Amino acid sequence: MIAWLVELFEFGIQYESRGPMKAQCLADFVAELTPTSAEEQQVWTLHVDGAFNSKGGGACIILEGPNKVTIEQSLKFDFKVTNNQAEYEALLAGLRLARDLGAQRVSYNNDSKLMVE
Repeated sequence: MIAWLVELFEFGIQYESRGPMKAQCLADFVAELTPTSAEEQQVWTLHVDGAFNSKGGGACIILEGPNKVTIEQSLKFDFKVTNNQAEYEALLAGLRLARDLGAQRVSYNNDSKLMVE
């Protein structure tokens, strides 16, 4: 502890110990951060569409959360893609976005026959 105190002193930072935490504060904190089974079962809806033309490829991602929050994202690919590759890249990016937002269950919608079947 002394070594840290010396290190922090160089930057004008002082260590102050905290007082005891009340048991109810800890219980409230744990209860707030513990996911309920209802939260885990909520379904997110992912809509994706990829496109390609002579100028390049891109994709559109729409992710709808269970609380009706909608997140929209567009992608422009810096590499050559076919239409099917654009669809795959859009799906992967949409699933990454859903994972980063904590989605446990995702329903997927797409207009591409290749991706749906």
